[in-house]
Amino acid sequence: MLCLPYLVSSAQNREATSPLLLANPEAQPGRERLRHLVIGSPEGVRGAINYLHLLQYAEQREWSRLVTIPRSGILITPEQGEVFSLLRRDGRRPEL
Repeated sequence: MLCLPYLVSSAQNREATSPLLLANPEAQPGRERLRHLVIGSPEGVRGAINYLHLLQYAEQREWSRLVTIPRSGILITPEQGEVFSLLRRDGRRPEL
């Protein structure tokens, strides 16, 4: 999987005391950078990624590796003028 440069953390050893930083790097010319964040169980996150792939929205390889959220949480750094919207819904549990 890709190691994306906007995931910055000392959480690599899974014992971080500072939050995971999710920064917003420069977008490609003529493109707007959007950040998609899927949080849930590893199976649920993989299921959402697979579903978005089936919808031809995003290739599976474009997602970062799964990152364990440290106890200190996640810090998202918005740019001036950005907005935020959150969708919360229950997903189907993957069949085991």
